[in-house]
Amino acid sequence: MPGVTDTARPTSRDVARAAGVSQATVSLVLGGKSRGRVSERTAEAVRAAALALGYRPNLAARNLRLGRTRTALLVVPALTNEYFARVYTGAARVAAEHEFGVVLYPSPDGIGPARDPFGSARASLDGVIASSMAADALDAIGGGDLPLVMLDSDPGAAGAGATVNFDIADGMRQVARCLLGLGHRRFTHMASAVDTWTFHVRAAALAGTLAGTGDVTLHTERSAHSVEDARLAAERALTRPGPRPTALVCDDDILAAGACKAARRLGLRVPADVSVTGFDDLALATAVEPELTTVRLPADEIGGRGMAALLAVLDGRPANSADLPVELVVRGSTGPPAA
Repeated sequence: MPGVTDTARPTSRDVARAAGVSQATVSLVLGGKSRGRVSERTAEAVRAAALALGYRPNLAARNLRLGRTRTALLVVPALTNEYFARVYTGAARVAAEHEFGVVLYPSPDGIGPARDPFGSARASLDGVIASSMAADALDAIGGGDLPLVMLDSDPGAAGAGATVNFDIADGMRQVARCLLGLGHRRFTHMASAVDTWTFHVRAAALAGTLAGTGDVTLHTERSAHSVEDARLAAERALTRPGPRPTALVCDDDILAAGACKAARRLGLRVPADVSVTGFDDLALATAVEPELTTVRLPADEIGGRGMAALLAVLDGRPANSADLPVELVVRGSTGPPAA
């Protein structure tokens, strides 16, 4: 190619010469900002020239000009839950497509408040994505000045530049309708003891759906997020005075696994004596026997949408705020109540 030797590292000027365009055009195309400003034919010529030359942009210089680190922080309550690993996978995939990096940070205090993982996050990050956290839990990170995208969180949270959610309420409504259709009328909600928006929505959707049907009873039993705590809570629910519930509706698959364990220890069969449902569709849902009826949440997709929303906020563009649909997956842990 003209102006390039075997030992020289190709520059944007070399790409511009090879493609017969200006350096500004090369910058627009390779910076992903050519849509509506450069014809697709010209953009393709620039990309082909860059590929042929083996051109790699000088990211350090570009970042210095833009005043960006091209790094996002993903804050999650814990690393022990497979769900958050899938959120990270989705976020990292979209970030890589835009030459961003994602640092995963499990908050030492669960849902909050999260401590600043660096001396000053503002000097190290372009923005923050927070999954299943309280909005004010992020105040310590960057002093609340960094662009913030919340996942599976209150859409009215103050300080969030954008919020990306599942249609959590619809997921719980699907669970309730399925169990009502099977004939269940005595329910216990195995509710998470974690005080976050997503679990409040699940409780309200379950109660609201069941309220429309006569002769239905709904009891709530709260549990911490462990199989053992859920087992103890389910044993309380299944042995409390009065008619035994025929369905245990659990806020996630971990609680559901504990509920199934409790039923077995009490000599009850799932689903012949009691039906059990989960939420999330983790690998655990198909590891238990019978396999769990649960609500599938596309965690990798919400992670990707969260990263895309952060990029939009950084560019001053509106973020996609539509809720992601969820799906009830019916398996062997649900059936009609015993006669």
